[in-house]
Amino acid sequence: MERYPYQATAWLGDVQLARSDGCLWHDELGQPAELFFPVADIDFSSLKTDGASGHHPRYGETVSWSGSGPGQQGLLAVIVAPPNPSIVLKDHGTFDPGCVRIEVVDRAPGVEPRDVNVKSFPTWGDATHLIEVMDVQPTGSLRFTGLARTDGYRPVVEGSQMLGQAIVAALRHAPNRRVVSAHMAFLRAADAARPLLIQLEELSAGRSFTGLAARALQDERFCAAGTVLLRSAAPDLIRHAVDPPDVPGPYECVPLDMGVTGRDIRVREAAYASGPDAPVGPPQIDAWVRFRQVPDDEAIHVGLMAQFTGHMSIAAALRPHAGIGQSEAHRALSMGINAISLSVHGEIRADQWLLYRHLSTSAGDGMTHSECRVHDEHGQLMASFSVDAMVRSFPQEVQTPDARMAM
Repeated sequence: MERYPYQATAWLGDVQLARSDGCLWHDELGQPAELFFPVADIDFSSLKTDGASGHHPRYGETVSWSGSGPGQQGLLAVIVAPPNPSIVLKDHGTFDPGCVRIEVVDRAPGVEPRDVNVKSFPTWGDATHLIEVMDVQPTGSLRFTGLARTDGYRPVVEGSQMLGQAIVAALRHAPNRRVVSAHMAFLRAADAARPLLIQLEELSAGRSFTGLAARALQDERFCAAGTVLLRSAAPDLIRHAVDPPDVPGPYECVPLDMGVTGRDIRVREAAYASGPDAPVGPPQIDAWVRFRQVPDDEAIHVGLMAQFTGHMSIAAALRPHAGIGQSEAHRALSMGINAISLSVHGEIRADQWLLYRHLSTSAGDGMTHSECRVHDEHGQLMASFSVDAMVRSFPQEVQTPDARMAM
């Protein structure tokens, strides 16, 4: 249990039930996080029990309330003592997020108002947790392991996370080199609740280049395999790059909540939509991404950039097609990233705005292909990547796929 670093507000429809800068946060691997509001910050005049209003519950009591106004149907549970008996916590209450909308203000000290975002709780976690996951550490000869993290909703490791971890491991192995390219195919699902082993094999180590095979394993089973090519520094003989796309700046784009505080995502024209009733458009999504704080570690910056490469290419492929959306993934449709090929062209700063252009160039035969680029805020080309993914129906024998684990 620790103090939550962001302001939180609980809503039932348009009725504010609580607001606090002093919430406590319970975060347990494999379980949705919980927020506990100080009792002093809960508006009990908004709660009704047995026809009485303003009831101040005792420690250990559960308050139930139902409303009949717009957006207030259903049952609200205010648990003044946490349901987990191992937690000793008095003078705090928690709301059932299935009944109550909880919003957190994603704001760092001293930031401008334009950098403040509101995100839904429970979140997957904070950017610091994602950095911990990407920051793989040596556990043996050419073997690296990172921390596991999942909120339990979908405990499957993203393919782009494995790609980013392989890059970090390669740069830990050869810290004086920079990434030229990394390629990885994703062979089977990995459990996000357990650590993932990144195993390298040095294929070559010359004066100018280092070539490494990289594999991601769990229980000695291959989950992903690929290569990472590193280089030494060299002066320019020639230089050119494709022009940046004509895209509004990050503050002219729409904020997107993807469940991570401390990371800002803004999408042009709100093009990233998950529902099958979303408006159709071209097979393209432009997204600005920035982390608020990142350690001064080149490997982590490149790894974080790579980790986002698997997030939006399928959505770009679905965008031109009415009646189909990512919300059907792992339930009605089988979707997943099969391979990513990444080339790095400059020094990556994940704590500065990066523009990801996702362009789906092909969809058919149950597969999609996307050709994508990453530019910095000044228009410089920083990386290029391609993504192969599947979008197909589940086999007939799979009657009720497990949405938590299904591909």
